[in-house]
Amino acid sequence: MELLYYARLMRRYWPLLLLAVLAGVGTAHVVTVNTPPRYLASITMLVSADAREGGLSTALQAGALSQQRVQSYATLLTSRQVVGRIARGEDVADLQARITADAIPDTTLLRATVADSVPVRAAARANALGAAFAGLIDRIERPTPKSPPTIRVTVVDEAEVPKEPVAPQPLTNMALGALIALFAAVTGLVLRDRLDTTVKTAETLQQVARSSILGVIGYERDARRHPLILRDQGRSSRAEAFRSLRTNLQFIGVDRQPKSLVVTSCLPGEGKSSTSANLAITMAQAGWRVVLVDADLRRPSIPRYLGIEGGTGLTDVLIERARLHDVIQTWGQPGLSVLPSGQIPPNPSELLGSRGMRAVLAQLTEEYDMVIIDAPPLLPVTDAAALGAICDGALLVVRHGKTRREQVLRAGELMSSINARLVGTVLNFVPAKQGSYYGYGYGYGYDSADQEAASQTPQPQAPVPV
Repeated sequence: MELLYYARLMRRYWPLLLLAVLAGVGTAHVVTVNTPPRYLASITMLVSADAREGGLSTALQAGALSQQRVQSYATLLTSRQVVGRIARGEDVADLQARITADAIPDTTLLRATVADSVPVRAAARANALGAAFAGLIDRIERPTPKSPPTIRVTVVDEAEVPKEPVAPQPLTNMALGALIALFAAVTGLVLRDRLDTTVKTAETLQQVARSSILGVIGYERDARRHPLILRDQGRSSRAEAFRSLRTNLQFIGVDRQPKSLVVTSCLPGEGKSSTSANLAITMAQAGWRVVLVDADLRRPSIPRYLGIEGGTGLTDVLIERARLHDVIQTWGQPGLSVLPSGQIPPNPSELLGSRGMRAVLAQLTEEYDMVIIDAPPLLPVTDAAALGAICDGALLVVRHGKTRREQVLRAGELMSSINARLVGTVLNFVPAKQGSYYGYGYGYGYDSADQEAASQTPQPQAPVPV
C-alpha cells in the first residue's frame, strides 16, 4: 500500500521531480567545473634493519624490531619536521593535510601519498618526502654519531607523474547530485502531502464527513467565464457530473425523499452557489418543478450567475413588503423558477430562522418538486445552520485541495448539533492536473478586502431568453 502511495505521488508530481533532478545535475556540474583537479602521487619505502655486524640472531631481532617501529614511522612521516623540509615556503599545516601515510599490513613497507592540483608537483613532493624521511631515519637511528644506523629506509617505488585526476569525477558528481536532489524532492513532497490536511480524494471526504459522496465536479478551464453548464449544449464534463449528482439525489431515502435542500459549504470560495444554480438547472431540464432560492443574504451570487434582477426577493417577502409569487422569476427553458435574495438586511440570521421563512419554505415545498436553497457557508456564520434545521436535507460542497479535513469535520458536527440531515457531499473543482483550481472571489464581511474579492467574481453567463 505504501509503495502504491509513493508511486501515485511521484506520478502526480513527476514534472517537479524532473525539475529537481535537472537542478541537481546542474548544481553538480557547476561545482565540478569550479573544483580544482586533485592528483595523487604515491611512493613506497622499505624499513629494514642493518645486521651486518650482529650475525643471524641479531638480524632476526633487528627485523622484528623494525616491523614494530613501522607503525610509528607512518606517523612520523607526516610530522612537521619531515614535511617542513619539503614545504619550500608553503604553509606546513596545509601541506600536512594533503599527505597521507600508512603501513602496509604484515610488511615493513610504508606508503606515502601526496595530493596536489598540479600532477608534476605532486610527484616531485612525494619523492622529496621519501628522501627527507630516509635522511631523518638515518640520523636518528644511530647509537652514536659515528656508528652506522640500525634502521634503514629505502625507496622501493618512486612516485610517477599521475595522468588522470582522482577528483573531481564529473559523472559520479552529477549522478550523486541527481540522487540527492531526487531524494530531497521526494522527501519534501511526502512531508507536504502528509502534513497537508486538505481534502483531495473522494475517499478522504467520505471518511471525514461520514456521509455519501453524491457528486465529483471536475475543473474546466472555461468554468470561470462560464460557470453555468449551458454552454456546448450541456455536453461538457461538468454538465455530465451535475446530471450524475441529480441522479444520485433521487436515490437518497426512498421513504424520505427530500423536497427542500440546503446547499452550503464550509468556507467561502468553494463553489456552493455555482453548484446550487447548476443543480437546479439540471433538475429543471429533467422535467422537475424546481425553485432556486437565493438565501445568501450577505453576499448573493445567484442573480449575477443567472443574469436576473435581484433587488426584490426573499427579504421583501419575509418582512411582508411583497408577496411570494410576485418576486419569483422564471428563467430559461424549460422554465426554472428563481427566488432572488432581495435587499441585503442587517439581520440575515434572524430572518432565515424566523417563522416567516418556515412559512415560505412550506409554501414552496407544496408547489414545487424540489426547493434548492443557496445558503452561506457554515463555519463563518450561522445562516446555513438555521436553514438546515428547517429543511429536509443539506448538501455540503467541499473544494478539492482547499477545504481542510478539520473544517469538514466541524461542519458535520455543527449539522448534527442542530439535528440537520446531511444527505451527502460534493467534491468540487477536482483538477485534471494537480494544482489547477477553479476559483472566484467570495468573501464575508463589509470591509474593503471583501469589495476587492467581489470585484474579482467572474461575470455570469448570459441567461437563456424566457
